Amino acid sequence: MAVDCIVFGFDGENFRLLLIQRGFTPHRQEWSLMGGFIQPNESLEAAAHRVLKELTGLEDVYLEQLPAFSDPKRDSVDRTISVPYFALIDIQKCKAQLSSDFHAEWFILSETPDLIFDHNLMVEVAKMRLRYKAALHPILFELLPAKFTLQQLRTLYEKLYESTFDKGNFARKALSTGLLIQQKEKNKEHSRKGAFYFKLDREKYYDNFEAFLKFIPNMEKLLGMDKNW
Repeated sequence: MAVDCIVFGFDGENFRLLLIQRGFTPHRQEWSLMGGFIQPNESLEAAAHRVLKELTGLEDVYLEQLPAFSDPKRDSVDRTISVPYFALIDIQKCKAQLSSDFHAEWFILSETPDLIFDHNLMVEVAKMRLRYKAALHPILFELLPAKFTLQQLRTLYEKLYESTFDKGNFARKALSTGLLIQQKEKNKEHSRKGAFYFKLDREKYYDNFEAFLKFIPNMEKLLGMDKNW
């Protein structure tokens, strides 16, 4: 029994996927998800947290379990059942801590290379689960730095759903959640006037984590729920 971690990040413009180069045969030096076998006294979730910490140096990371992959022939060496987890991390937090032992590299999600075993399928399953969950709950804030602009927030959602949202409507609905605290500081990278930075109200975030979001337009269409559901 093993766990595999699908690690998502966001660089401000694109979703990224953290991959490693496999260091042993078979498939030596090919790209792979980070994974490992479950230790005798370990739970699935504990194993996933351990694997993620070994790779990124981070703890208290958002992790969500996906259905097990159990095809008898999925691993060419031994019969291995894998339980994947997807993780959401702030890329900036793990830059200095990213382990060099695994030759890890961030790939733009849409440019993911061929992966070993059934790891490409795991990534697709994780992406679809992330789209569904992010339409309902504010989990994408886990990918943002401590302070961010509304433009960065909108880009984050647009990239995940491969869609374009109305700037004004998105801003109004995002602010209406009460989760954002406007800062005095502005980001003037793209204009002289600048855009205010915001921070996430962590207390409200955790208190209202299961509350439904209401700022994703055409949610059913984006998730494909308008087709024979």
